[in-house]
Amino acid sequence: MSLDTMPLANGTTLSDDTLRAAEKKAPVVSELQAMLERAYGRQFTILDGRSGEVIFAAPKQPHRDWTRYTEICRTVSAGNRPEFIDDEDPFLTLALPWQDNSGNEFMAAAVFLSRKPEANEDLGAPARMLGMEVEEAAAWAASQTPCQPESLLRLGEMVLDGVKLRHRIRALLAENDKLALNLTATYEEISLLYRLTQGLKISRSDEELGALALEWMQEVIPAAGLALLLAPLPTAKTAPQTGRTQPLLLSRGECLLDIPQFSALLKHLGVEATKHPLVVNRTTTSQDDWPWPQIRQMIVAVLSDGESSYGWLAAINHVSDAEFGTVEANLLSSVAAILGIHGGNIALYRQQAEMLAGVVRALSSAIDAKDPYTCGHSERVAHVAVRLAKELGCDSKTLTTLYLAGLLHDIGKIGIDDGILRKSGRLSDEEYEHVKRHTQIGHRILHDLAKMEEVLPVVLHHHESWDGRGYPDRLAGEHIPLGARIVAVADAYDAMHSDRPYRKGMADERIEEIFRQGAGKQWDPAVVEAFFRCREELHRICQDRPQDTPFLSFA
Repeated sequence: MSLDTMPLANGTTLSDDTLRAAEKKAPVVSELQAMLERAYGRQFTILDGRSGEVIFAAPKQPHRDWTRYTEICRTVSAGNRPEFIDDEDPFLTLALPWQDNSGNEFMAAAVFLSRKPEANEDLGAPARMLGMEVEEAAAWAASQTPCQPESLLRLGEMVLDGVKLRHRIRALLAENDKLALNLTATYEEISLLYRLTQGLKISRSDEELGALALEWMQEVIPAAGLALLLAPLPTAKTAPQTGRTQPLLLSRGECLLDIPQFSALLKHLGVEATKHPLVVNRTTTSQDDWPWPQIRQMIVAVLSDGESSYGWLAAINHVSDAEFGTVEANLLSSVAAILGIHGGNIALYRQQAEMLAGVVRALSSAIDAKDPYTCGHSERVAHVAVRLAKELGCDSKTLTTLYLAGLLHDIGKIGIDDGILRKSGRLSDEEYEHVKRHTQIGHRILHDLAKMEEVLPVVLHHHESWDGRGYPDRLAGEHIPLGARIVAVADAYDAMHSDRPYRKGMADERIEEIFRQGAGKQWDPAVVEAFFRCREELHRICQDRPQDTPFLSFA
Protein backbone atom coordinates (compact mmCIF):
# COMPACT_ATOMS: atom_id res chain seq x y z
CA MET A 1 0.00 0.00 0.00
CA SER A 2 1.51 3.37 -0.96
CA LEU A 3 1.59 6.17 1.56
CA ASP A 4 -0.29 8.62 -0.66
CA THR A 5 -3.35 6.32 -0.55
CA MET A 6 -2.93 5.12 3.03
CA PRO A 7 -6.39 5.03 4.70
CA LEU A 8 -7.03 5.88 8.29
CA ALA A 9 -9.16 3.70 10.52
CA ASN A 10 -12.00 6.21 10.44
CA GLY A 11 -12.09 6.26 6.62
CA THR A 12 -10.32 9.64 6.14
CA THR A 13 -6.97 10.18 4.44
CA LEU A 14 -3.71 11.53 5.78
CA SER A 15 -3.14 15.30 5.79
CA ASP A 16 -0.20 16.70 3.78
CA ASP A 17 1.87 17.33 6.92
CA THR A 18 1.11 13.89 8.30
CA LEU A 19 1.87 12.32 4.91
CA ARG A 20 5.31 13.92 4.83
CA ALA A 21 5.98 12.73 8.39
CA ALA A 22 4.80 9.23 7.51
CA GLU A 23 7.11 9.14 4.48
CA LYS A 24 10.06 9.87 6.76
CA LYS A 25 8.97 7.15 9.16
CA ALA A 26 8.12 4.58 6.48
CA PRO A 27 11.34 2.57 6.98
CA VAL A 28 10.66 2.42 10.72
CA VAL A 29 7.05 1.37 10.14
CA SER A 30 8.17 -1.29 7.68
CA GLU A 31 10.68 -2.74 10.14
CA LEU A 32 8.18 -2.65 13.02
CA GLN A 33 5.46 -4.24 10.91
CA ALA A 34 7.81 -7.02 9.80
CA MET A 35 8.69 -7.90 13.40
CA LEU A 36 5.05 -7.88 14.50
CA GLU A 37 3.92 -10.00 11.54
CA ARG A 38 6.60 -12.59 12.31
CA ALA A 39 5.55 -12.69 15.96
CA TYR A 40 1.75 -12.45 15.70
CA GLY A 41 0.98 -13.38 12.10
CA ARG A 42 -0.95 -10.16 11.47
CA GLN A 43 -0.45 -6.46 10.77
CA PHE A 44 -0.81 -3.86 13.52
CA THR A 45 -2.09 -0.31 13.25
CA ILE A 46 0.84 2.08 13.89
CA LEU A 47 0.31 5.43 15.65
CA ASP A 48 2.67 8.31 16.37
CA GLY A 49 3.41 8.05 20.08
CA ARG A 50 3.27 11.78 20.73
CA SER A 51 0.54 13.10 18.44
CA GLY A 52 -1.59 9.97 18.31
CA GLU A 53 -1.92 10.29 14.52
CA VAL A 54 -2.29 7.07 12.55
CA ILE A 55 0.80 6.35 10.47
CA PHE A 56 -0.42 3.03 9.13
CA ALA A 57 -3.91 1.52 9.42
CA ALA A 58 -3.89 -2.26 9.25
CA PRO A 59 -6.33 -3.18 6.45
CA LYS A 60 -7.58 -6.42 8.06
CA GLN A 61 -8.17 -4.88 11.49
CA PRO A 62 -11.52 -3.47 12.65
CA HIS A 63 -11.96 0.17 11.64
CA ARG A 64 -12.18 2.48 14.62
CA ASP A 65 -11.76 6.10 15.61
CA TRP A 66 -8.27 6.40 17.11
CA THR A 67 -8.57 10.14 17.86
CA ARG A 68 -9.98 9.38 21.31
CA TYR A 69 -6.89 7.33 22.19
CA THR A 70 -4.34 10.17 22.03
CA GLU A 71 -3.57 10.23 25.76
CA ILE A 72 -3.54 6.43 25.96
CA CYS A 73 -1.16 6.38 23.01
CA ARG A 74 1.22 8.77 24.78
CA THR A 75 1.09 6.73 27.97
CA VAL A 76 1.74 3.40 26.22
CA SER A 77 4.51 4.83 23.99
CA ALA A 78 6.33 6.24 27.01
CA GLY A 79 6.26 2.83 28.73
CA ASN A 80 8.34 -0.25 28.17
CA ARG A 81 5.85 -3.11 28.19
CA PRO A 82 2.86 -4.35 26.21
CA GLU A 83 -0.61 -3.83 27.67
CA PHE A 84 -4.29 -4.14 26.80
CA ILE A 85 -5.93 -0.75 26.18
CA ASP A 86 -9.41 -2.18 25.56
CA ASP A 87 -11.02 -5.29 27.01
CA GLU A 88 -14.61 -5.79 25.97
CA ASP A 89 -15.16 -9.56 26.07
CA PRO A 90 -14.49 -11.33 23.74
CA PHE A 91 -12.34 -8.61 22.05
CA LEU A 92 -8.95 -7.44 23.32
CA THR A 93 -6.88 -4.55 21.97
CA LEU A 94 -3.15 -5.13 22.53
CA ALA A 95 -0.77 -2.16 22.37
CA LEU A 96 3.03 -2.24 22.25
CA PRO A 97 5.41 0.72 22.64
CA TRP A 98 8.23 1.23 20.14
CA GLN A 99 11.09 3.72 20.01
CA ASP A 100 13.54 3.98 17.13
CA ASN A 101 17.22 4.95 17.32
CA SER A 102 16.30 8.62 16.80
CA GLY A 103 14.02 8.73 19.83
CA ASN A 104 10.74 8.74 17.88
CA GLU A 105 7.95 7.02 19.80
CA PHE A 106 5.23 4.83 18.34
CA MET A 107 2.37 2.66 19.50
CA ALA A 108 1.44 -0.51 17.62
CA ALA A 109 -2.08 -1.82 18.27
CA ALA A 110 -4.14 -4.77 17.11
CA VAL A 111 -7.44 -6.36 18.08
CA PHE A 112 -7.50 -10.03 19.07
CA LEU A 113 -10.24 -12.49 19.91
CA SER A 114 -9.97 -14.05 23.38
CA ARG A 115 -12.67 -16.68 22.71
CA LYS A 116 -15.23 -17.66 20.12
CA PRO A 117 -18.57 -15.88 20.71
CA GLU A 118 -21.50 -18.04 21.70
CA ALA A 119 -24.36 -18.52 19.28
CA ASN A 120 -26.77 -15.54 19.49
CA GLU A 121 -24.38 -13.79 21.93
CA ASP A 122 -25.01 -10.05 22.21
CA LEU A 123 -21.97 -8.33 20.69
CA GLY A 124 -23.40 -4.85 20.93
CA ALA A 125 -21.00 -3.46 23.53
CA PRO A 126 -17.81 -4.82 21.98
CA ALA A 127 -18.98 -3.76 18.53
CA ARG A 128 -19.52 -0.19 19.77
CA MET A 129 -16.04 -0.21 21.33
CA LEU A 130 -14.59 -1.06 17.91
CA GLY A 131 -16.85 1.34 16.04
CA MET A 132 -18.46 -1.50 14.09
CA GLU A 133 -21.91 -2.77 13.35
CA VAL A 134 -22.89 -5.89 15.31
CA GLU A 135 -23.06 -7.99 12.16
CA GLU A 136 -19.65 -6.73 11.05
CA ALA A 137 -18.15 -7.52 14.47
CA ALA A 138 -19.65 -11.02 14.43
CA ALA A 139 -18.27 -11.67 10.94
CA TRP A 140 -14.82 -10.46 11.94
CA ALA A 141 -14.86 -12.63 15.09
CA ALA A 142 -15.82 -15.68 13.04
CA SER A 143 -12.68 -15.22 10.91
CA GLN A 144 -10.31 -15.10 13.91
CA THR A 145 -8.51 -17.73 15.97
CA PRO A 146 -8.84 -17.10 19.72
CA CYS A 147 -5.65 -16.21 21.62
CA GLN A 148 -4.84 -16.42 25.31
CA PRO A 149 -4.27 -12.93 26.79
CA GLU A 150 -1.26 -14.15 28.79
CA SER A 151 0.34 -15.53 25.63
CA LEU A 152 -0.21 -12.25 23.79
CA LEU A 153 1.51 -10.30 26.56
CA ARG A 154 4.41 -12.76 26.85
CA LEU A 155 4.95 -12.69 23.11
CA GLY A 156 4.85 -8.91 23.21
CA GLU A 157 7.53 -8.86 25.89
CA MET A 158 9.71 -11.11 23.72
CA VAL A 159 9.22 -8.76 20.76
CA LEU A 160 10.23 -5.76 22.88
CA ASP A 161 13.27 -7.65 24.17
CA GLY A 162 14.20 -8.32 20.56
CA VAL A 163 13.83 -4.60 19.78
CA LYS A 164 16.19 -3.71 22.62
CA LEU A 165 18.75 -6.24 21.43
CA ARG A 166 18.48 -4.94 17.88
CA HIS A 167 18.99 -1.34 19.03
CA ARG A 168 21.99 -2.41 21.08
CA ILE A 169 23.56 -4.25 18.14
CA ARG A 170 22.97 -1.22 15.92
CA ALA A 171 24.65 1.00 18.47
CA LEU A 172 27.65 -1.32 18.53
CA LEU A 173 27.82 -1.40 14.74
CA ALA A 174 27.51 2.39 14.66
CA GLU A 175 30.43 2.65 17.07
CA ASN A 176 32.38 0.28 14.88
CA ASP A 177 31.67 2.46 11.84
CA LYS A 178 32.74 5.55 13.78
CA LEU A 179 36.06 3.94 14.63
CA ALA A 180 36.61 3.00 10.99
CA LEU A 181 35.90 6.59 9.83
CA ASN A 182 38.38 8.04 12.32
CA LEU A 183 41.32 5.93 11.19
CA THR A 184 44.06 8.21 9.85
CA ALA A 185 47.13 6.07 10.40
CA THR A 186 49.29 4.30 7.82
CA TYR A 187 48.10 1.75 5.27
CA GLU A 188 49.37 -1.08 7.46
CA GLU A 189 47.39 0.22 10.42
CA ILE A 190 44.22 0.57 8.36
CA SER A 191 44.75 -2.90 6.92
CA LEU A 192 45.14 -4.33 10.42
CA LEU A 193 41.93 -2.75 11.67
CA TYR A 194 40.10 -3.78 8.49
CA ARG A 195 41.14 -7.38 8.93
CA LEU A 196 40.02 -7.29 12.55
CA THR A 197 36.59 -5.89 11.66
CA GLN A 198 36.24 -8.66 9.08
CA GLY A 199 36.82 -11.11 11.92
CA LEU A 200 33.86 -9.83 13.95
CA LYS A 201 31.80 -12.98 13.64
CA ILE A 202 29.79 -14.44 16.49
CA SER A 203 31.09 -17.87 15.50
CA ARG A 204 34.66 -16.70 16.21
CA SER A 205 35.60 -16.66 19.90
CA ASP A 206 37.32 -13.74 21.60
CA GLU A 207 40.38 -15.96 22.01
CA GLU A 208 40.58 -16.68 18.28
CA LEU A 209 40.15 -13.03 17.27
CA GLY A 210 42.56 -11.92 20.01
CA ALA A 211 45.27 -14.30 18.79
CA LEU A 212 44.83 -13.00 15.23
CA ALA A 213 45.02 -9.40 16.47
CA LEU A 214 48.33 -10.05 18.24
CA GLU A 215 49.76 -11.74 15.15
CA TRP A 216 48.76 -8.86 12.84
CA MET A 217 49.82 -6.15 15.33
CA GLN A 218 53.30 -7.64 15.44
CA GLU A 219 53.70 -6.50 11.83
CA VAL A 220 52.69 -2.90 12.61
CA ILE A 221 53.54 -1.88 16.18
CA PRO A 222 57.29 -1.57 16.99
CA ALA A 223 57.02 -3.55 20.23
CA ALA A 224 59.25 -6.39 21.44
CA GLY A 225 56.23 -8.08 22.99
CA LEU A 226 52.44 -7.97 22.80
CA ALA A 227 50.07 -9.35 25.41
CA LEU A 228 46.31 -9.80 25.71
CA LEU A 229 44.79 -10.63 29.10
CA LEU A 230 41.19 -11.81 28.66
CA ALA A 231 38.87 -11.57 31.66
CA PRO A 232 36.74 -14.53 32.82
CA LEU A 233 33.42 -14.91 31.02
CA PRO A 234 30.08 -14.95 32.84
CA THR A 235 28.85 -18.54 33.06
CA ALA A 236 25.65 -19.53 31.29
CA LYS A 237 22.84 -20.80 33.52
CA THR A 238 22.05 -23.66 31.16
CA ALA A 239 25.69 -24.61 30.57
CA PRO A 240 27.98 -23.33 33.35
CA GLN A 241 30.87 -25.40 32.04
CA THR A 242 31.03 -23.35 28.82
CA GLY A 243 32.21 -20.09 30.44
CA ARG A 244 35.89 -19.17 30.90
CA THR A 245 36.27 -19.17 34.68
CA GLN A 246 39.88 -17.90 34.87
CA PRO A 247 41.82 -15.07 33.15
CA LEU A 248 43.62 -16.12 29.97
CA LEU A 249 46.91 -14.61 28.77
CA LEU A 250 47.77 -14.58 25.04
CA SER A 251 51.12 -13.21 23.90
CA ARG A 252 53.49 -12.70 20.97
CA GLY A 253 57.21 -11.96 21.24
CA GLU A 254 58.75 -11.14 24.62
CA CYS A 255 55.81 -10.74 26.96
CA LEU A 256 57.93 -10.79 30.19
CA LEU A 257 54.78 -11.11 32.35
CA ASP A 258 52.65 -13.97 33.62
CA ILE A 259 49.01 -13.59 34.67
CA PRO A 260 49.66 -12.64 38.34
CA GLN A 261 52.34 -10.14 37.32
CA PHE A 262 50.14 -8.65 34.60
CA SER A 263 47.24 -8.32 37.04
CA ALA A 264 49.49 -6.69 39.65
CA LEU A 265 50.83 -4.24 37.06
CA LEU A 266 47.28 -3.27 35.99
CA LYS A 267 46.35 -2.62 39.61
CA HIS A 268 49.54 -0.60 40.15
CA LEU A 269 48.82 1.59 37.11
CA GLY A 270 45.13 1.94 37.90
CA VAL A 271 44.23 0.92 34.34
CA GLU A 272 41.01 -0.74 35.48
CA ALA A 273 39.64 2.68 36.46
CA THR A 274 40.20 4.38 33.06
CA LYS A 275 38.86 3.83 29.57
CA HIS A 276 41.74 5.62 27.84
CA PRO A 277 45.03 4.00 26.79
CA LEU A 278 47.86 4.49 29.26
CA VAL A 279 51.42 5.09 27.99
CA VAL A 280 54.33 4.40 30.34
CA ASN A 281 57.93 5.26 29.32
CA ARG A 282 61.01 4.70 31.41
CA THR A 283 61.87 8.42 31.52
CA THR A 284 58.46 9.18 33.04
CA THR A 285 58.62 6.45 35.68
CA SER A 286 60.95 6.69 38.67
CA GLN A 287 62.88 3.60 39.70
CA ASP A 288 61.49 3.75 43.23
CA ASP A 289 57.90 3.63 41.95
CA TRP A 290 58.40 0.95 39.29
CA PRO A 291 58.67 -2.68 40.49
CA TRP A 292 59.19 -4.12 36.97
CA PRO A 293 62.62 -2.94 35.76
CA GLN A 294 62.47 -5.30 32.78
CA ILE A 295 59.51 -3.22 31.45
CA ARG A 296 61.04 -0.01 29.99
CA GLN A 297 58.14 1.16 27.83
CA MET A 298 54.52 0.06 27.78
CA ILE A 299 51.05 0.88 26.40
CA VAL A 300 47.93 -0.60 28.01
CA ALA A 301 44.38 -0.31 26.65
CA VAL A 302 41.11 -1.70 28.00
CA LEU A 303 38.87 -3.97 25.89
CA SER A 304 35.51 -2.30 26.40
CA ASP A 305 32.23 -1.85 24.54
CA GLY A 306 31.41 1.27 26.52
CA GLU A 307 29.66 -0.54 29.36
CA SER A 308 31.68 -3.63 30.25
CA SER A 309 35.38 -4.55 30.19
CA TYR A 310 36.53 -7.82 28.67
CA GLY A 311 40.29 -7.67 29.09
CA TRP A 312 43.46 -5.61 28.56
CA LEU A 313 45.80 -5.24 25.57
CA ALA A 314 49.44 -4.27 26.05
CA ALA A 315 52.51 -3.44 23.96
CA ILE A 316 55.73 -4.07 25.90
CA ASN A 317 59.15 -2.45 25.24
CA HIS A 318 59.87 -0.49 22.05
CA VAL A 319 62.08 -2.49 19.65
CA SER A 320 64.42 0.54 19.36
CA ASP A 321 64.25 1.31 23.07
CA ALA A 322 62.49 4.55 22.12
CA GLU A 323 59.36 5.97 23.67
CA PHE A 324 55.88 4.90 22.63
CA GLY A 325 53.84 7.84 21.36
CA THR A 326 50.35 8.90 20.34
CA VAL A 327 50.34 6.93 17.07
CA GLU A 328 51.03 3.63 18.78
CA ALA A 329 48.65 4.44 21.62
CA ASN A 330 45.79 5.32 19.24
CA LEU A 331 46.29 2.16 17.21
CA LEU A 332 46.38 -0.01 20.33
CA SER A 333 43.28 1.78 21.62
CA SER A 334 41.45 1.17 18.31
CA VAL A 335 42.33 -2.53 18.28
CA ALA A 336 41.25 -2.83 21.92
CA ALA A 337 37.95 -1.12 21.09
CA ILE A 338 37.25 -3.55 18.24
CA LEU A 339 38.06 -6.52 20.46
CA GLY A 340 35.83 -4.97 23.14
CA ILE A 341 32.95 -4.59 20.67
CA HIS A 342 33.42 -8.22 19.67
CA GLY A 343 33.31 -9.19 23.35
CA GLY A 344 30.11 -7.21 23.72
CA ASN A 345 28.58 -8.88 20.66
CA ILE A 346 29.45 -12.29 22.07
CA ALA A 347 27.88 -11.31 25.41
CA LEU A 348 24.70 -10.18 23.62
CA TYR A 349 24.57 -13.42 21.67
CA ARG A 350 24.97 -15.40 24.90
CA GLN A 351 22.12 -13.41 26.44
CA GLN A 352 19.92 -14.17 23.43
CA ALA A 353 20.88 -17.84 23.61
CA GLU A 354 20.06 -17.83 27.34
CA MET A 355 16.65 -16.32 26.59
CA LEU A 356 15.97 -19.00 23.99
CA ALA A 357 17.26 -21.65 26.40
CA GLY A 358 14.85 -20.38 29.05
CA VAL A 359 11.91 -20.60 26.64
CA VAL A 360 12.86 -24.14 25.63
CA ARG A 361 13.36 -25.26 29.24
CA ALA A 362 10.05 -23.71 30.26
CA LEU A 363 8.22 -25.46 27.44
CA SER A 364 9.94 -28.75 28.27
CA SER A 365 8.93 -28.37 31.92
CA ALA A 366 5.36 -27.73 30.82
CA ILE A 367 5.35 -31.11 29.07
CA ASP A 368 6.57 -32.85 32.24
CA ALA A 369 3.94 -31.03 34.28
CA LYS A 370 1.23 -32.45 32.03
CA ASP A 371 2.38 -36.02 32.53
CA PRO A 372 4.68 -36.44 35.57
CA TYR A 373 4.96 -40.17 34.86
CA THR A 374 7.13 -39.36 31.79
CA CYS A 375 9.21 -36.73 33.62
CA GLY A 376 12.63 -36.50 31.99
CA HIS A 377 11.51 -38.21 28.77
CA SER A 378 12.12 -35.16 26.58
CA GLU A 379 15.59 -34.59 28.05
CA ARG A 380 16.55 -38.22 27.46
CA VAL A 381 15.19 -38.18 23.92
CA ALA A 382 17.26 -35.05 23.24
CA HIS A 383 20.46 -36.74 24.44
CA VAL A 384 19.74 -39.99 22.60
CA ALA A 385 18.97 -38.08 19.38
CA VAL A 386 22.24 -36.15 19.64
CA ARG A 387 24.22 -39.35 20.20
CA LEU A 388 22.54 -41.04 17.21
CA ALA A 389 23.24 -37.98 15.05
CA LYS A 390 26.91 -38.04 16.05
CA GLU A 391 27.04 -41.70 15.07
CA LEU A 392 25.60 -40.73 11.68
CA GLY A 393 28.24 -38.00 11.21
CA CYS A 394 25.94 -34.98 11.46
CA ASP A 395 27.45 -31.50 11.84
CA SER A 396 27.27 -29.36 14.99
CA LYS A 397 24.34 -27.26 13.68
CA THR A 398 22.29 -30.42 13.17
CA LEU A 399 23.22 -31.66 16.65
CA THR A 400 21.98 -28.40 18.15
CA THR A 401 18.73 -28.62 16.17
CA LEU A 402 18.18 -32.20 17.30
CA TYR A 403 18.81 -31.35 20.94
CA LEU A 404 16.18 -28.60 20.78
CA ALA A 405 13.81 -30.85 18.83
CA GLY A 406 14.25 -33.65 21.35
CA LEU A 407 13.33 -31.32 24.20
CA LEU A 408 10.30 -29.99 22.32
CA HIS A 409 9.11 -32.96 20.25
CA ASP A 410 6.12 -33.59 22.55
CA ILE A 411 5.28 -29.94 23.31
CA GLY A 412 1.95 -30.42 21.51
CA LYS A 413 0.80 -32.70 24.34
CA ILE A 414 0.09 -29.49 26.23
CA GLY A 415 -3.07 -29.39 24.12
CA ILE A 416 -4.03 -33.03 24.73
CA ASP A 417 -6.62 -34.00 27.34
CA ASP A 418 -4.98 -34.97 30.66
CA GLY A 419 -7.28 -37.90 31.19
CA ILE A 420 -6.19 -39.46 27.92
CA LEU A 421 -2.50 -38.81 28.54
CA ARG A 422 -2.63 -40.47 31.95
CA LYS A 423 -4.99 -43.28 31.02
CA SER A 424 -3.61 -46.60 32.31
CA GLY A 425 -5.49 -48.81 29.87
CA ARG A 426 -5.58 -49.14 26.11
CA LEU A 427 -6.72 -46.03 24.20
CA SER A 428 -9.83 -46.18 22.09
CA ASP A 429 -9.57 -45.32 18.40
CA GLU A 430 -11.09 -41.92 19.09
CA GLU A 431 -8.66 -41.24 21.95
CA TYR A 432 -5.72 -42.33 19.81
CA GLU A 433 -6.76 -39.95 17.05
CA HIS A 434 -6.93 -37.18 19.65
CA VAL A 435 -3.38 -37.94 20.87
CA LYS A 436 -2.07 -37.95 17.28
CA ARG A 437 -2.96 -34.28 17.02
CA HIS A 438 -0.03 -33.39 19.33
CA THR A 439 2.44 -33.15 16.42
CA GLN A 440 0.39 -30.47 14.67
CA ILE A 441 -0.39 -28.68 17.92
CA GLY A 442 3.32 -28.59 18.73
CA HIS A 443 4.09 -27.23 15.27
CA ARG A 444 1.58 -24.41 15.78
CA ILE A 445 2.93 -23.57 19.25
CA LEU A 446 6.50 -23.18 17.98
CA HIS A 447 5.71 -21.75 14.56
CA ASP A 448 6.23 -18.07 15.42
CA LEU A 449 9.23 -18.50 17.73
CA ALA A 450 12.53 -17.26 16.35
CA LYS A 451 15.35 -19.82 15.92
CA MET A 452 12.84 -22.69 15.56
CA GLU A 453 12.77 -22.98 11.76
CA GLU A 454 14.88 -26.16 11.72
CA VAL A 455 13.09 -27.65 14.73
CA LEU A 456 9.56 -27.37 13.29
CA PRO A 457 9.82 -30.23 10.73
CA VAL A 458 11.12 -32.57 13.43
CA VAL A 459 8.28 -31.74 15.82
CA LEU A 460 5.69 -32.16 13.05
CA HIS A 461 7.01 -35.38 11.48
CA HIS A 462 8.66 -37.43 14.24
CA HIS A 463 5.75 -39.92 14.11
CA GLU A 464 5.97 -40.57 10.37
CA SER A 465 6.91 -44.15 9.39
CA TRP A 466 9.52 -45.24 6.86
CA ASP A 467 6.79 -47.22 5.00
CA GLY A 468 4.45 -44.21 4.83
CA ARG A 469 1.94 -45.39 7.43
CA GLY A 470 2.72 -42.77 10.04
CA TYR A 471 1.19 -39.39 10.78
CA PRO A 472 0.31 -36.59 10.26
CA ASP A 473 1.18 -36.51 6.52
CA ARG A 474 1.99 -40.18 5.78
CA LEU A 475 5.44 -39.29 4.47
CA ALA A 476 7.67 -42.20 3.50
CA GLY A 477 11.38 -42.96 3.24
CA GLU A 478 13.71 -40.03 2.70
CA HIS A 479 10.77 -37.67 2.23
CA ILE A 480 10.70 -37.68 6.04
CA PRO A 481 13.20 -35.06 7.35
CA LEU A 482 16.38 -36.70 8.67
CA GLY A 483 15.97 -35.06 12.07
CA ALA A 484 12.47 -36.48 12.40
CA ARG A 485 13.77 -39.98 11.52
CA ILE A 486 16.45 -39.71 14.21
CA VAL A 487 14.08 -38.39 16.89
CA ALA A 488 11.58 -41.13 16.00
CA VAL A 489 14.13 -43.81 16.98
CA ALA A 490 15.22 -41.87 20.09
CA ASP A 491 11.59 -41.36 21.15
CA ALA A 492 10.69 -45.01 20.60
CA TYR A 493 13.76 -46.25 22.47
CA ASP A 494 13.14 -44.18 25.60
CA ALA A 495 9.40 -44.99 25.50
CA MET A 496 10.10 -48.74 25.35
CA HIS A 497 12.89 -48.52 27.92
CA SER A 498 10.87 -46.51 30.48
CA ASP A 499 8.11 -47.55 32.84
CA ARG A 500 4.66 -46.33 31.82
CA PRO A 501 1.31 -46.38 33.70
CA TYR A 502 0.14 -49.36 31.64
CA ARG A 503 3.39 -51.43 31.60
CA LYS A 504 6.93 -51.80 32.93
CA GLY A 505 9.93 -50.88 30.81
CA MET A 506 10.90 -53.54 28.26
CA ALA A 507 14.04 -55.66 28.47
CA ASP A 508 16.90 -54.66 26.18
CA GLU A 509 16.59 -57.88 24.21
CA ARG A 510 12.93 -57.21 23.44
CA ILE A 511 13.67 -53.59 22.44
CA GLU A 512 16.42 -54.71 20.07
CA GLU A 513 14.13 -57.33 18.56
CA ILE A 514 11.45 -54.69 17.91
CA PHE A 515 13.97 -52.37 16.24
CA ARG A 516 15.25 -55.17 14.00
CA GLN A 517 11.70 -56.03 12.95
CA GLY A 518 10.79 -52.36 12.44
CA ALA A 519 13.89 -51.30 10.46
CA GLY A 520 12.77 -50.42 6.94
CA LYS A 521 9.12 -50.46 8.02
CA GLN A 522 8.58 -48.05 10.91
CA TRP A 523 12.10 -46.63 11.18
CA ASP A 524 14.92 -45.57 8.88
CA PRO A 525 17.22 -48.62 8.66
CA ALA A 526 20.34 -46.41 8.68
CA VAL A 527 19.28 -44.82 11.99
CA VAL A 528 18.51 -48.25 13.45
CA GLU A 529 21.98 -49.42 12.44
CA ALA A 530 23.44 -46.39 14.22
CA PHE A 531 21.36 -47.36 17.27
CA PHE A 532 22.93 -50.83 17.41
CA ARG A 533 26.45 -49.39 17.03
CA CYS A 534 26.10 -47.23 20.13
CA ARG A 535 23.31 -48.98 22.05
CA GLU A 536 25.38 -49.44 25.21
CA GLU A 537 25.93 -45.71 25.51
CA LEU A 538 22.26 -45.04 24.75
CA HIS A 539 21.32 -47.48 27.51
CA ARG A 540 23.40 -45.45 29.98
CA ILE A 541 21.72 -42.23 28.84
CA CYS A 542 18.25 -43.64 29.52
CA GLN A 543 19.32 -45.44 32.69
CA ASP A 544 20.81 -42.38 34.36
CA ARG A 545 19.49 -38.82 34.39
CA PRO A 546 21.42 -37.00 31.63
CA GLN A 547 23.75 -34.19 32.63
CA ASP A 548 22.99 -30.73 31.28
CA THR A 549 24.12 -30.46 27.68
CA PRO A 550 25.92 -27.23 26.64
CA PHE A 551 23.16 -25.25 24.98
CA LEU A 552 23.68 -24.41 21.30
CA SER A 553 27.17 -25.95 21.40
CA PHE A 554 28.08 -29.47 20.35
CA ALA A 555 31.44 -28.80 18.71
